[in-house]
Amino acid sequence: MGALAAGGLVGWAAPAVGAGLEHAINPVLAALLYVTFLQVPAAELVRSLRAGRFLAAALVVNFVVVPLVVAAMFAFLPGDRAVRLGVLLVLLAPCVDYVIVFSGLAGGSSRRLLAATPLLLLAQMVLLPGYLFVFLGSGLADVVEVGPFVEAFLVLIVVPLALAWLTQAWAARRPAGRRTADAMGTAMVPLMAATLLTVVASQVPGLGGSLVDVARVVPFYVLFLVVMAFAGLAVARLFRLDIPESRAIVFTGATRNSLVVLPLALALPGQLAVASVVVVTQTLVEVVGMVVYVRAVPRMLPAS
Repeated sequence: MGALAAGGLVGWAAPAVGAGLEHAINPVLAALLYVTFLQVPAAELVRSLRAGRFLAAALVVNFVVVPLVVAAMFAFLPGDRAVRLGVLLVLLAPCVDYVIVFSGLAGGSSRRLLAATPLLLLAQMVLLPGYLFVFLGSGLADVVEVGPFVEAFLVLIVVPLALAWLTQAWAARRPAGRRTADAMGTAMVPLMAATLLTVVASQVPGLGGSLVDVARVVPFYVLFLVVMAFAGLAVARLFRLDIPESRAIVFTGATRNSLVVLPLALALPGQLAVASVVVVTQTLVEVVGMVVYVRAVPRMLPAS
């Protein structure tokens, strides 16, 4: 929360600095994901991929249930095309980064989620253009290109994952590697804060006269978090998952890919530029929502 507030202050007080921070979004996010991937041994990832029921539940909650929830809200969204596009971009793309952290804090199976991240990112790369076509028609769907998603997959998933595995191999063979891996593990919270500060500071200068339009989507983001808590619980029960897996499914259904789809929103034409601010607004709402989720989800799914 301190990082969010600091980012807003930087973006408002020094717009030139804030706008310049756009170039730092991918590096800090890649560093955060590297540290995240480093927490789980590669062998554990391979074993987690065999959890067919969990992976099926994650796909159903993100690519069947979430689009239905978004479809129910779509008619009530503000009429501005850029605002609607921003909402669709962020709500239709499941999170692949800090969901692992928040789920772990709530006793969810972070290892299962971590193993599912490449699959979730690949699925949204394939399905998102189709969803946009259904919701908005071919005119706006054509604006979204595959290139930025492929770049995001390579920079934010493949490279950090490969570096994490190399670090693990080094740690298994050398004491210096073990010390380095342990030190990297302590960097997760500072990197999370740096990522949020950078994203918010970079987007505040772009608000301009769109503040009212952006503010109107906040209730939809809050409603989405409330609905998906119960929808995720229903999907977890449908697939008869254990408690840690069920908590993880609730989190993956609720958290969205705002930080990874932001470069895609930033690449949109000028008349749709406000979409990136709509995406960042979801991050602000979601981070507060995750603080609530960390307390509420264990009560919804008690260990006993």
